[in-house]
Amino acid sequence: MLKKILKSLGLLKSKALRTDKPVGVITHYYGGIEVAIIKFSKPVSVGQKITIQGATTDFSQEIKSMQYDHKEIQSAKAGQEVGIKSKDKVREGDSVYFD
Repeated sequence: MLKKILKSLGLLKSKALRTDKPVGVITHYYGGIEVAIIKFSKPVSVGQKITIQGATTDFSQEIKSMQYDHKEIQSAKAGQEVGIKSKDKVREGDSVYFD
């Protein structure tokens, strides 16, 4: 009942369910510097657009830079954990998708 009322007032976002598999997962978030640590299951490069979704997270952004072991990199291999600057807060366990 509450969901119907909130939705009718436009206060409840209805998330589009994704049918594709995630290509990564958030393993950590550093709020002070707004950096998300993502473990990718597929190769990824700077310039690719990603969507991050979770229980309270849902936004898209372009990867403008990536770091591995505190060094700038242009691409990451499958299984590698990298840091990217996040435009919004993310949480551990949020899923990452390619757009």
